[in-house]
Amino acid sequence: MKKIVVIGANHAGTAALNTILDHYKDNEVIAFDANSNISFLGCGMALWIGNQIPSSDGLFYSDKQTLEAKGAKIYMETPVDSIDYDKKIVYATGKDGTKYEQPYDKLILATGSLPIVPPIQGSDLENVQFVKLFQNAQEVIDKLHNPDIKKVAVVGAGYIGVELAEAFKRNGREVVLIDCARDCLSTYYDEPFTARMNKNLEDHHIKLALEETVEKIEGNGKVEKIITDKNSYDVDMVVLCIGFKPNNQLGRDHLELFHNGAFLVNKKQQTSDKDVYAIGDSATVFDNATQKTTYIALATNAVRSGIIAGHNACGTELESVGVQGSNAISIYGYNMVSTGITLTKALSLGYDAAATDYEDLQKPGFITHDNEKVFIRIVYDKKTRIILGAQMASHENISMGINMFSMAIQEQVTIDKLKLFDIFFLPHFNQPYNYITMAALKAE
Repeated sequence: MKKIVVIGANHAGTAALNTILDHYKDNEVIAFDANSNISFLGCGMALWIGNQIPSSDGLFYSDKQTLEAKGAKIYMETPVDSIDYDKKIVYATGKDGTKYEQPYDKLILATGSLPIVPPIQGSDLENVQFVKLFQNAQEVIDKLHNPDIKKVAVVGAGYIGVELAEAFKRNGREVVLIDCARDCLSTYYDEPFTARMNKNLEDHHIKLALEETVEKIEGNGKVEKIITDKNSYDVDMVVLCIGFKPNNQLGRDHLELFHNGAFLVNKKQQTSDKDVYAIGDSATVFDNATQKTTYIALATNAVRSGIIAGHNACGTELESVGVQGSNAISIYGYNMVSTGITLTKALSLGYDAAATDYEDLQKPGFITHDNEKVFIRIVYDKKTRIILGAQMASHENISMGINMFSMAIQEQVTIDKLKLFDIFFLPHFNQPYNYITMAALKAE
């Protein structure tokens, strides 16, 4: 019987725990988590704030009782203080002060990520908020019951920032979205797509303060104003979502790290210590688009990494097939999906890359209702012809299409393979000359 200790029981940790408990029942499984809850679906936070769902009740899919019923021992509100990697002992302290010394045979680090806290003057004022944990979201919800909070500044125009801008606007607040970048979502999409999202937000009366850097937040005890290098905005709440960094505190002095501080792992999620695995936002991934190790913090990657680590920790060898960073966003019904790398990113990495674009109706023109345009871009390497990325946008639900491109990148498919790719046709769904086909045919 092995003693397997999991540190962190959110998405990656829960996936690892379920894998071990469901398939390897002869092990002793112990988990420590600093939080009072597990499995909070942060992706639903904006829906909750924006009153698109009635409560947070459905935003949890597991708990201490469920995991313990399967045979694990779960210590909640019990942060790990340190790990003796030589003696293979985890030291933790419970909320009541109880000290724990837990030996292990295999250790799985699912320590997640931490919000990036910029050194902004005034960030300690009341109503300066972060949004990552359930408690963060609950605090924001509670404060929004105060009618005096009329104007909200969201700092950071990545996925979370854009979703929160929509959420606060749906909640009846005036919103300014601030970012030093030229466009929203510029990490995930090229300019033709980001421009569409910029317009979508502005059409719904969200003020964009792009290419502006926050210098300070002002107020007498609580937020009253946010100052950038170009403007000043009167606001009652500031939400900081600059980004996240790997939480490596428990292993940074012992384990090999990636350049951003993430635990460097192989395709088995194994760290530089053969008995220690790292998963989720604390660990690296292998990017099939670039064929290199990188860092992509997504819940889908976290779950897959937890499954892989769980099997390997129990002696079943299983390797990751790599990731493409597939992602999506839907703002006021406008859907954007992407996978792999953008043209901008590809060129910055030194690829001799090109993009082929196409826009058309989802269905034949004689379908006069529920028939929206779809805009697609496929990024590829001009030398090898291999597909590097894809982006799609529409008011139609075109989300499943990006999964095909994700598989294409994983399998190193060329753009030319798509030109005569067998895509079905039925007017209820699509066109005989499908936009995927037409985009591929345009590739030079």
